[in-house]
Amino acid sequence: MSRSIILSFLLVLLLLTAVVSLTLGKYPVTLSDTCLFFVGKIFNQKPATILDPDLLENLLLSIRLPRIIAAMLVGASLAASGAAFQAMFVNPLVSPGLLGVLAGASFGAALGMIVAKSWLAVQICTFLFGFAAVMIAIGIARIYRGNTILLLILGGVISGAMFTSLLSIVKYSADPYDKLPAIVYWLMGGLSLADGQTVLCVAVPMTISMVAITSLSGYLNVLSMGDEEAKALGVPVQRIRLLMIFLATMASALTVVIAGMIQWVGLIIPHIARMLVGPNNRILIPASILIGATYLVVVDDVSRLLFNVEIPIGIVTSLVGIPFFVLVLRKANRGWGA
Repeated sequence: MSRSIILSFLLVLLLLTAVVSLTLGKYPVTLSDTCLFFVGKIFNQKPATILDPDLLENLLLSIRLPRIIAAMLVGASLAASGAAFQAMFVNPLVSPGLLGVLAGASFGAALGMIVAKSWLAVQICTFLFGFAAVMIAIGIARIYRGNTILLLILGGVISGAMFTSLLSIVKYSADPYDKLPAIVYWLMGGLSLADGQTVLCVAVPMTISMVAITSLSGYLNVLSMGDEEAKALGVPVQRIRLLMIFLATMASALTVVIAGMIQWVGLIIPHIARMLVGPNNRILIPASILIGATYLVVVDDVSRLLFNVEIPIGIVTSLVGIPFFVLVLRKANRGWGA
C-alpha cells in the first residue's frame, strides 16, 4: 500500500474518531444531531435537532470539542517529539522525557499549585520549569568533552532525577488535605480541566512545533546515520540538534500544561508508525502525529466512559502502553532498517 494512501487513511480515521467522540459521554448525543448542529452553525441556521440547540452548543462546543482538540494536540505532540528524539539519538527506547522536560514541568506544576493563586500562573510555571530542565541537561553536556549524544542523555538523566527529587520535596511539604491531592491527581494526567481558552493558547505553539519538526524531518534522516556522516554531507549537526530539542521540548512541555503527565505515548506511537510506513522521517513523523492524535482521543473516551467516575488518562495510557510495547518490541527492529 502506498505511504500517501496510508497517511490519507490515518487522517480520515482521526476525523471520524473525533466526530464519534463528540457523541459519546454521560449525556449521549446522536450522530445525526451532532451533524445537524454543525451544519446549522456553518450556514448560520437554527439546527432541526431533537435536543435543545442551546444545550447542544454548550455540550459540544464548550465541553466536548475543547477536550477532543486537547487530546489530539497532546497525542500528536508527544508522538512527534518521541519520533524526533528516537531519530536524533538513534535509539528506539527514547521518549519525550529523555532530557528531563516532563520531570521539570511536573515540578513546575506542583510548585505553582502551592505558591500561585491563579491557574494561569501554574501553567506558566509548568512550561518554564520544563524548559529549565532541558537547559540544565544541555548545560551539563557542554561542560565535558566527548560523545555529544551520550552526554546529552546523561545530562537528561541527571536533570530528570534532580527535578523528580524536588517534586518529592514539594509533595512532602504540601497541605495533605488540599494541595497534595490536587498535585497527585494532576500528575496522573487528565483532560478534565481543558477549556477553550487554554486550548486556543497552546494550540498555536504546539502546531508550530509539530510543523517545524515535520519540515526538518529530512535532517533527521541524515542525523540517524551518525554525526560524522552528517557533517560530511554538510549538515550543521549541533545547530539542527539544538533546534530540534527546542521544538520537541516546547511541544512536550505544553502537553503537561494542559494534561499533566501522560506517559508511553511518545514511546510506543513512533514504533507503530515505523512499522506502518518505514524509517523515512519525512513520512514517519506525519504518521506518528496522526496516530498519536487518534490514539489519545480513543484513550480519553475510555477514561471518561469505562467507569462511573473518570479515570486519569495517564493511568490508562500506562496500562495500555506497557503490554502493547512488550508486543511491539519484538518487531521494533524491522522499522530501523532500510
